[in-house]
Amino acid sequence: MQVTDHIHAIKIPFKLSVEPGRTVDRFVYVYLIIGREICLIDSGVSSAENMIFDYVRKVGRDPKEISMLVLTHSHPDHIGGSQGVVRECGCQVAAHVDAQPWIEDTELQAKQRPIANFHSLVGGAVEVDLVLRDGGTLDLGGGLTLEVVHTPGHSKGSISLLLREEGALFSGDALPVAGVLPIYEDVSSSVRSVRKLAGIEGLKVLFASWDAPHRGKDRVYELIDGGLRYFQHIHETVRKVTANFPSLDSRELSSRVLRELGLSEGAPPTIVVKSIEAHLKEIECQDLLRE
Repeated sequence: MQVTDHIHAIKIPFKLSVEPGRTVDRFVYVYLIIGREICLIDSGVSSAENMIFDYVRKVGRDPKEISMLVLTHSHPDHIGGSQGVVRECGCQVAAHVDAQPWIEDTELQAKQRPIANFHSLVGGAVEVDLVLRDGGTLDLGGGLTLEVVHTPGHSKGSISLLLREEGALFSGDALPVAGVLPIYEDVSSSVRSVRKLAGIEGLKVLFASWDAPHRGKDRVYELIDGGLRYFQHIHETVRKVTANFPSLDSRELSSRVLRELGLSEGAPPTIVVKSIEAHLKEIECQDLLRE
């Protein structure tokens, strides 16, 4: 769907294996910035390129006009379709320097961050042509410029992107959504990153990966603040469960925390257990939001 003059959103469904024989339905948004040329932000999972190309044709453009693919981070639901996009379009790939190793060597990621159906989600590795760092910019032509905001926490190579001309913030997975499973590596870094986003002036539209686009200045900043409060809510729940059941191992603790949060879906996947463990590293801190 078209959201602003230049930005279009595509919702990509996929299935995530959370334990042997059980999958859950998930989705991720990818975004097109359509101007003189086309910039694609994230590529979804393997074969998502077909949905992307169909949409590009639907709006009267040619997929080969995709000249740049910007990856907000290196996780499977964001890089999975990259190889197919690059193969068809021959576009440049841009990503943060800290995300580069897992993008260029997906087997390394599969070993270091195992997910049961990793290879069904990721079509293969691609080379990063443009290495991004905090404060950098990408000239999209036609007066459109993307500003790079390093927002680690969900992963160390996570970035958000600002299209200031339209007051548009692409937050990747940096901003948690209440009621969604927590997935991040470092909760303190995540909080600092979201605070960084809250400090950007003039935001009018929020384009997150886990949620539909949201319009309106008040709504955007309300959602950013809500993300911060969700971090704190999870943290308080982890502290409560840890105090009540001090002998639980990480997986048992995670199961109880998810139940307390109303997010129980059976045995928690490893990536969620890692998120709860991130809170355990800060267990002595009562208020994550205290500056």
